[in-house]
Amino acid sequence: MEIINSIMTWVMKKRIHQIDLFRKYPHDVQNELFSNLIDKAKNTDWGKQYGYADITSVDEFKQRVPVSTYEDLFPHIERVIKGEQNVLWPTTISWFAKSSGTTNARSKYIPVSPESLEDCHYKGGKDMLSIYSNLYPDTRVFSGKSLSIGGSLRENEHNPKTFCGDVSAVIMRNLPVWAEAIRTPPLKVALMDKWEEKIEVMAEITSKENVTSITGVPTWTYVLLNRILELTGTNNILEVWPNLELFAHGAVAFGPYRDLFKQLIPLEQMHYLEIYNASEGFFGIQDQAGTHDEMLLMLDYGVYYEFIPAEDFEVENPQTLTLNQVELGKNYALVISTNAGLWRYKIGDTVKFISLEPYRIKISGRTKHFINAFGEELIIENAETAIITACQKTGAIISNFTAAPVYFEGKNRGGHEWIIEFAQEPDNLATFTYLLDTTLREVNSDYDAKRQNDLALVAPLIQIAPPGTFLQWLRTKGKLGGQNKVPRLSNSREYLEEILELM
Repeated sequence: MEIINSIMTWVMKKRIHQIDLFRKYPHDVQNELFSNLIDKAKNTDWGKQYGYADITSVDEFKQRVPVSTYEDLFPHIERVIKGEQNVLWPTTISWFAKSSGTTNARSKYIPVSPESLEDCHYKGGKDMLSIYSNLYPDTRVFSGKSLSIGGSLRENEHNPKTFCGDVSAVIMRNLPVWAEAIRTPPLKVALMDKWEEKIEVMAEITSKENVTSITGVPTWTYVLLNRILELTGTNNILEVWPNLELFAHGAVAFGPYRDLFKQLIPLEQMHYLEIYNASEGFFGIQDQAGTHDEMLLMLDYGVYYEFIPAEDFEVENPQTLTLNQVELGKNYALVISTNAGLWRYKIGDTVKFISLEPYRIKISGRTKHFINAFGEELIIENAETAIITACQKTGAIISNFTAAPVYFEGKNRGGHEWIIEFAQEPDNLATFTYLLDTTLREVNSDYDAKRQNDLALVAPLIQIAPPGTFLQWLRTKGKLGGQNKVPRLSNSREYLEEILELM
């Protein structure tokens, strides 16, 4: 395995000079990619509808092609789902990444082309290891197995020649032989669709492997690791996997989970790498040691980027900015055109740039997941900053949370109600609540203004959920496993009321 580790480390490092090229020439890379996408799709139904053959500039592209939501694109995607080809993209579409966003009832079916698999999803996975190997030259990550928690796949009911499932399952099902050989558990286990049964089998199999790295969503990884501890009777994961050194995580912000994993993996040299992978594509990788939540925007994955400023999120035909027009610290909705035929697609995520040379981003939230019942404009980034601060100062560790408004009723003022499931409760809940509220006021001036003298908002109300509550709620929604997660914030009380009923 040591020879394999040396060879793999050398191979992975060779990609770094190409990454350096788009760091140095980001606009040239994006412009060339844009031209290639337009040329490739000019003879598709979509390309003919919008005259791709005559488009000569990004400005012309913006004028002709509307910014689209999933609902806008769905009539075209539905044709592909039913077996039509050359609708949005010229190559054959046989795979669909099924996404529910967070916990919305309606599923989304995102086309996955051969190009998006090879040049985006797989490239992202390889680049993650390339960057890691470059950051830590003495790594032994290839001397053992990589653990990944996949979703499930099924035949497309409208077209038995195609398949749909979580993007992780689509990727695993198409992995090259060499990649499959260094991961665990076996594919048939990783793709099991009964989540609770899968956790049991995964725990049994992987606890006997030499796992050196983990890739997955923090929430579900935590569930699996705890089951492994129960099964093996050990105190921490290093007693099971002494050579574990890397956890590459995505889908939800890692900040609120960091202390939780430090308890499970008490190793000072344990490395955590943030990645931004979604059903629609692979977009970012943490490329610096010692940073949190900051990712290099990957510019040569067949994805052309545009950005909608925060003030235009709800505008019907928003003006978008190109990469050379963005500014530091501002909130932008991400718009993508991809090598799977998603054209000017608003994926629902918001990002902020924390560096322009090179372009590094952090995920700040979702365009539809916020609280703005009283003009406070509370976004997920604010909530997670406050949660982390309150936890650090009270010794608390959380496993999940959600929040929603408490609306005006009679003479009662409004507020926010939080449901928090703690892995370790704060030493004083009143202090925790005060710190949460104070930090929100520090990071969000609109929230602070509404909290002045309890003018419009009173202090937050925190409900402590019994262990397993959020897991139980996901089970009732049929959303166990995969990339499903609890919405952090909602402008409606629908999710919160459902969870309160389970407490």
